[in-house]
Amino acid sequence: MSHRPRWLSRPVTILAAGAALVTAVTTAPAGAAPSVARIAEGPSGQGCAHRVNDTPEKLVECVRTEDLWRHMKAFQAIADANPGPDGHASRNSGEPGYKASVDYVAGLMRQAGYDVTVQPYKFFYFAYTATPTFREVSPTPHDYKVVDDWNPGQATGTASAALQPAGGIVIPPTPTSSSKSGCTAADFSGFTAGRVALVQRGGCNYGVKVLNAQAAGASGVVVFNEGNPGRTGVISGSLIDGNGNRIVPTIPVSFTSFATGSDLLNQYQQATSGGTALPVLNLDVKAKVDPNADDYNVIAESKGGDPNHVVVVDAHLDAIYGAGMLDNASGSATILNIAQLIRKVTPRNKLRFIWFGGEELGELGSSFYVNNLSPAELAKIGYDLDADVTATKNYDVGVLDPAGVDLFGRTVTEQFPPQVYEPSKVARDLGVQYFTSIGKNHIFFSPVGTDAEQFNLAGVPASGVLTGQDCCKLQSDVDLFGGTLGNFEGNIPSSDGGCVDNPFRWCDNLDNNDPKVMTFMSKGFAKMVGTMAFDTTVLGSSANPRVHAVAPAKSHPRGAPSS
Repeated sequence: MSHRPRWLSRPVTILAAGAALVTAVTTAPAGAAPSVARIAEGPSGQGCAHRVNDTPEKLVECVRTEDLWRHMKAFQAIADANPGPDGHASRNSGEPGYKASVDYVAGLMRQAGYDVTVQPYKFFYFAYTATPTFREVSPTPHDYKVVDDWNPGQATGTASAALQPAGGIVIPPTPTSSSKSGCTAADFSGFTAGRVALVQRGGCNYGVKVLNAQAAGASGVVVFNEGNPGRTGVISGSLIDGNGNRIVPTIPVSFTSFATGSDLLNQYQQATSGGTALPVLNLDVKAKVDPNADDYNVIAESKGGDPNHVVVVDAHLDAIYGAGMLDNASGSATILNIAQLIRKVTPRNKLRFIWFGGEELGELGSSFYVNNLSPAELAKIGYDLDADVTATKNYDVGVLDPAGVDLFGRTVTEQFPPQVYEPSKVARDLGVQYFTSIGKNHIFFSPVGTDAEQFNLAGVPASGVLTGQDCCKLQSDVDLFGGTLGNFEGNIPSSDGGCVDNPFRWCDNLDNNDPKVMTFMSKGFAKMVGTMAFDTTVLGSSANPRVHAVAPAKSHPRGAPSS
């Protein structure tokens, strides 16, 4: 799921099969250690593979842990065999591990008898080639820890120079935002070329501050938080100019907290008043940039089914910051397993399974797909079902609903075309029925941050499943699902933000997933797919109105503020 999407060759050996995990799991509260037990449940794997799973009941009982986990192991092996530019296992868009994931899925879907198309598109690729560093060299040597103490801007370059603050810094900070530090060229009047500029958040886009600093000859920029209530901690920002365009400066950029920035400012002021040496900083940010990189969607369509009534079943295939096993190898494996199980079925409605690229960078693949359909083709899509994160250890049982609250923030932040709300309840309620039948509560989450968002924005009803990521699980969630407050995944219990969307941790690996959770969430999703494949309540009527080009690809990372 896209939370804070980033702008971010070795041959791959794809595992055709992995050691099978035992088939079923015992039920436990969220956050409990996974325990796997073999129990007799439903037909054998061979039986499921050879029969026609043409009812939701047949399909659901054939969703098996061992089959889901086999795909998960394959995705982990792909990531391990294809390190990114930073040397870590990766399935990020624009990198060999992502293309190997595309080939893996496309190959299996062709073997299963689907009509497969790999749809290419271009995107802006940015990836760090080494862990960025930020340190004070003198007078008080100190290494700032990435993520905890600072975050790099998406820029490239090295600086080792004395610090100099820009004009416009407001300290002490006012109760509300008032600083415009670095927002005009005048703020750099008298700036000594070659120094590292210190600027305060506020008043304009971060990119404007950096461009002004660069024009004044700065060798690097440190942007610190403003210090008002709610604006004190370490920040992570998008570099956007005054016209809303993305920039990649050729000088390093550091985003840090108010405390760090005000400490550096105090050191500078003491040095100038006392006639001593200015503080010297070192910043090093190395990255690979390709503004015209290749990315891909995998589209696999059932041979049977009415082509005028299409159900899209999707998951995003890309990772962010590494292997991306929870987000979103889990959802990708969920729909891949269901597609294999339903391959012998002739559905009433044509099934179109899609694995999207670039979701972590702002739903790029789904935006490209939706906005490049002709109006006639878009009108044939009657429903979308999205699986985005299905195996969270400290889980919520999230069911997508355009009227639901966002996972992050728990408020409603987006309004969709009015025709999507009522029909989206059809699949939503199918998921609820299944989860209720196995004794699970549920919560309705909006599609914001998932590929279903693009379909809802275009007027297509949609639902799906989501189990949570990053931080933080609330007390209301614990009351519904058990588990602990804080991280949904990663370090549990803690509130350090988890693995998925934290750069330079590289911990969203296979062991960041719970096979038990993945199994019952995939079964609930299978109930949706198996029913909507034959639906006539939504897909039986004439095509609903569709909206085109309302959802352009995001120009900067969602959730990383630009000012």
